Amino acid sequence: MNRRTLTTRRVKELLAAARRARVLVVGDVMLDHFIWGTVSRISPEAPVPVVEFQRENLMPGGAANVARNLTSLRVSADLFGRVGKDSEGEKLRRLLGDHGIRCQGLISRADHPTSVKTRIIAHHQQVVRIDREARDCLDEGATHRLLTAINRACGAGAHLTSCATKDVAGIIIGDYGKGIVTQPLLDGIKALCQERGLWLSLDPKPVHKLNLAGLSLLTPNRKEAFELAGMADETRNPNPLADKNLMVVASRLLADLRPALLLITLGELGMLLCQRDRRPFHIPTVAQEVFDVSGAGDTVIATFTLAVAAGASPVEAAILSNHAAGIVVGKFGTATVSPEELIDSFVP
Repeated sequence: MNRRTLTTRRVKELLAAARRARVLVVGDVMLDHFIWGTVSRISPEAPVPVVEFQRENLMPGGAANVARNLTSLRVSADLFGRVGKDSEGEKLRRLLGDHGIRCQGLISRADHPTSVKTRIIAHHQQVVRIDREARDCLDEGATHRLLTAINRACGAGAHLTSCATKDVAGIIIGDYGKGIVTQPLLDGIKALCQERGLWLSLDPKPVHKLNLAGLSLLTPNRKEAFELAGMADETRNPNPLADKNLMVVASRLLADLRPALLLITLGELGMLLCQRDRRPFHIPTVAQEVFDVSGAGDTVIATFTLAVAAGASPVEAAILSNHAAGIVVGKFGTATVSPEELIDSFVP
């Protein structure tokens, strides 16, 4: 096999094997609200466009979108996090059910509103985004409830549904800086994964200071990688392997945080797969057109983790997730990829 590609046969094998696994997703869940319209004039009240409403839709966002990416590829997913006891939380739960996501691990809190991101889009351009959220950290009691639920899910018994009795192959943590991912929760999940030999992936948020040492996979974008390493991003090179500062950042993160794998996403330059004692591997982007990058990181970490669960090598998992990301950025809104789309993207 060419290290930069996969055969369609191998892609089908990996997707088929992934369907036998189950992945738990933990993190900040939110509701993505899209308002679509057109602009034909400027407001007489202020120098802003007047958006004439056409339609709106709701989608799972944040860690919920990671879970949605898994079920879109027909992988069983359980979601753990926090929502409010409000209408938005109920809407999110219904959406999760529609996408086949098990959400018994969601804690409902009357004192914490469901996070909602409202994006107003006109002529396929985002005009403004409105965030409604609270960022209070998970308290000790809620942390214990989540860890207990996650531990119970990892030891699913015969009393659960056939979907839930599939072996848990890994856990994905989606940290969006909204307060769910605290150090006690992260430490508890790390201990659980080490005890049970489970894969643990995390999409980091550097503004949220955590000890990220000892994970299976870290998936920062370029900006996040430099922030995690405490370095200023002052150089750019169209060839990531010739970008000296990027190479220093990768080496520093591998040495300091000791992940088994580090996958740095680079936007239009693709991805950089890094492992200790190995030369970084650059995967160029396969995106033909980029309309919306919302949720692309969710697609990457979901696809990479399910690929590993299916027996893929790190390079195979990186190539597969790169193709998946290339598909979703060509769609509008918080998008996912289907198995058929992913397979077709590898057809010569």
